[in-house]
Parts: sequence; C-alpha cells; structure tokens
Amino acid sequence: MQLSDFNYVLPPERIAQTPIEPRDAARLLVLDRASGATQHRHVRDLPELLRPGDLLVANRSRVLPARVRGTLRGGGRAELLLLRRLEPARWEALVRPARRLRVGDTVRVTEGLSAQVVVARPDGVRELTVSSEHGEADAALLAAGTTPLPPYIRGWTGDPARYQTIFADVEGSAAAPTAGLHFTPELLTRLAAAGIELTTVILHVGLDTFRPVTESDPRQHHIHREWYEVPDETQRAVYRARARGNRVVAIGTTVVRTLESWAATGGIDGWTDLFILPGHQFQLVDAMVTNFHLPQSSLLMLVSAFAGRERILAAYADAVRLEYRFYSFGDAMLLG
Repeated sequence: MQLSDFNYVLPPERIAQTPIEPRDAARLLVLDRASGATQHRHVRDLPELLRPGDLLVANRSRVLPARVRGTLRGGGRAELLLLRRLEPARWEALVRPARRLRVGDTVRVTEGLSAQVVVARPDGVRELTVSSEHGEADAALLAAGTTPLPPYIRGWTGDPARYQTIFADVEGSAAAPTAGLHFTPELLTRLAAAGIELTTVILHVGLDTFRPVTESDPRQHHIHREWYEVPDETQRAVYRARARGNRVVAIGTTVVRTLESWAATGGIDGWTDLFILPGHQFQLVDAMVTNFHLPQSSLLMLVSAFAGRERILAAYADAVRLEYRFYSFGDAMLLG
C-alpha cells in the first residue's frame, strides 16, 4: 500500500467555494459497492434511496469559533486554530507563524486577553494557557474567535451558521462534519415519513482534518485522538436495526469512525485514534453518506476501505467529468 495509490487529479474549479441552497439540493452520486453500479441523484432523493427501517446516524458535534487572531509581543500578526480544551484556560492549538511561537511566547488577542505557549509538541501542536482580565478566560477566548473554514475555501463571507449542521448542539469541533451539512428539517421529516429512523453520536473533529498523510506507506501514519460518545439510546437503536436486518447508515466519516471504534473496543465513549484503511472489516456500518475528499487523505482511504479503492477512484473520475462540486461545500455520495 502506497500513498500514491490514493491520488487523483482535481481541477481547481471543481472545489466548491460556496454552499448550495437549499442544502439538500446538492448532487448525490450513488455507488453500489457490490456491483459498482452508479446513479446520479440529489440529496433530497434520500427518502427514495434508503429503505424503510434503515437507521441514519448523525454527528451532533458543533464547530467552535476556533480561529483566533492576535498580535505577537514584538509585533506582527498571529493566528491560533483551537483544537480542543485540555482543562480550564489550557488549549491545544495549531499556530501561525509557527517558527515565531515557541515556549514562552505570547499572543495578545484583545486588550486584557492573551495566550501563552507552554508546550511545543513534536507534531507541531502547541499547548497554550489563556489569561483574561475581564471574566472567564475560555469564554473570552471563544468570544474573540470566528468559525474556521478549510484553507481551500477562499473569500466566502456568508452566514457562519451555514458551516454548522442542523444536528449540531454540542460544541467541540475544529471543523464541521460536512456530510451532515446537506440535511434540512424538511428532509428529516420526509425521511421519517418513509420509515427511516434517525439517531446521533458525538465525535469532535480535530487535528487530522487539517493534517495530510505524508508517509509513503499510509500504514505508518498516526491519527490524532478525537473524543467520541455513543449514547445509550443510540446503542439501543443500532441493536434494534441490526436485529431486524436493517442497515446502519452513517452520515459522514466521523460517524463511521465513532461506530467502528465502539465496535472494535466496546467503549461507548473516550478517545479514538482508529485509522481505517483498506482491509478494515466493518462491523456496524452498512452504508454511508459522505462528501468528496482530498487526494491522499485519511478520509479518502476510509471510503476506499468501505467501497474499494478502484471503485471509489472511478466514481471520483466520473464526478470530475460530470462537474460535481468537491470538498466541504460540495456534493455528496451515498455508498451502500
């Protein structure tokens, strides 16, 4: 297995720069992983494409206002991308400019609010302590932040709520679980009317959304830990669906990793660093809704493990040819 096995050519104009409206108007490439047959539909067609009794599982994690800008003590701009809170007033973050933010350096965010580097880790992550002269430090830091968008989305200034899913009610992610961005309350109503159930999990999206796979052998890549939780009601819903022979359909790769982490360890909450590569034996996920992923990314490897690398790359080539929109604000696939 080589990193180059997961490459494909994507013209820059295929990278979606704005979200489509309404959300469920996004195109949907349907891939039957058994036969390789494809259909070209829309997300709004899911009530017809899924089966009565199927169980949809969504991620409730909400994106933090995690991009915090400030200035360096000696002058110049700085930027923090908050990844997760370690304890009160202490955070993991990616920083820019990294070469000027070493242990002991401080970023002034606003008057009376600053963040100091206390640990510089080998993986490039900094640990910061936050000080505020005006109230609780974490609240002040988040109040100064804005919604982080992926670096390939340039110049979009729309409503930040458009980069949150309708399921999102538990803050903790540094990026959106983007497959969920396609769902609307009206679509959920139609899915329920078609006999399709819905339940939720939590996985807070962290560093690996931003960190590429660089090892020539992907098996040497280490996934950063992310927090997940599978509530009691979700566990019961999964057991019921599987007992009656229905499918568990993950809305996004974060849900796939959550359910497969639970299946692999028996742990219903905790930290997961599960890296799903071709050869993985899926235990709980029978189908998934997912966006189109970056070349050579861990997420492209995950969907290749689920549907087969050759079939995924062939479907991606069709999507490029048919002018699908790619990445966070782009179109979607249904793999089943």
